[in-house]
Amino acid sequence: METVKKTMAENLGGPAHDLASGDQAFSLDEVPDLSGKVALVTGGSEGIGFGCSHTLIQHNIAKLFILSQREEKIEDAYKAIDEEFGQGTSQKMVWLQCDLSDWEQTAETAKKIKNQTDKLDIVINNAARGIMTQQFAPSNGIDLHMASNHMGHVVLTSHLLPLLKKTAEAGNTVRIVNLASNMHQNAPKETAFASVDELQKDYGPVGQYGRTKLATLLYSKYLARHLTATHPNILANATHPGVVDTAQTNEHVHEPYPILGYGMSLGLKPFRKTQFQGCVSTMYAATACEKSGLYVTPPKIVEEGSPAANDMEMAERLMKLTREVVDEKTGAGKKGCPLKDY
Repeated sequence: METVKKTMAENLGGPAHDLASGDQAFSLDEVPDLSGKVALVTGGSEGIGFGCSHTLIQHNIAKLFILSQREEKIEDAYKAIDEEFGQGTSQKMVWLQCDLSDWEQTAETAKKIKNQTDKLDIVINNAARGIMTQQFAPSNGIDLHMASNHMGHVVLTSHLLPLLKKTAEAGNTVRIVNLASNMHQNAPKETAFASVDELQKDYGPVGQYGRTKLATLLYSKYLARHLTATHPNILANATHPGVVDTAQTNEHVHEPYPILGYGMSLGLKPFRKTQFQGCVSTMYAATACEKSGLYVTPPKIVEEGSPAANDMEMAERLMKLTREVVDEKTGAGKKGCPLKDY
């Protein structure tokens, strides 16, 4: 019975979300005061990302960088924040348009962030392409799921590392949170992250998405293994949000599944988490967790993940391939700013 309750709390909304108890329970009310801290949320203007942004503002974040592709969504976010917290509150938010699948644009965006702050305490890598058909990034030709969900966030975080290390060396705890998913278990069994040809293979919408979430989990554990080892004040964790009521579950799922997608968008709607329930595990990892290398599911249940998600040899191959692909496509190493991931 406890296993059933835990599974329901991890994945479903409504009363099920509150089934966890004891040291597995956490609510947004428990997020500590964030006065003086600076945060970054990718995809922070809608869905789970907006849940994170709203919570950070509610708990007094000093400055919040939000990366998104659609300007109209950030305007909605500004309006919602000002209506709830008072006119002018949205001035704490700095919106930067960024397509994470375009790694040169992503590197430039990181530069803009570094030019506007001398510290960065929280990085929430949330933006993602969901369960959709295979496409390729226009700027580099790599599978769009991998180019944005994994590699784009690696490029962003890597270029922000000097700032993150500076913040940690000043005595602050820095937290990097990468949104994974229990759907990492749907990554193709042959996944090895051994070649570009493998990255370009079409495994179908669920396989493509699941593979990137496996990569996200492995990247988090890789950072914990290497970065936390040298900078103990920098914590890197992955989170699972559950099945959340977002544009992905309401709209994007119809792109690969025009008819069957209604089972997700309509059939599961009463059971999905709200954007605020869906951000709980991430907000715990981003503000309160004191360990690194964890996989946190709602509310703050720590799971092992699949065997592949704990394969550190695969993690090393993934990151080696990531560096090679990004360097080949952008010439990063020749520009005096090579990709460094720890």
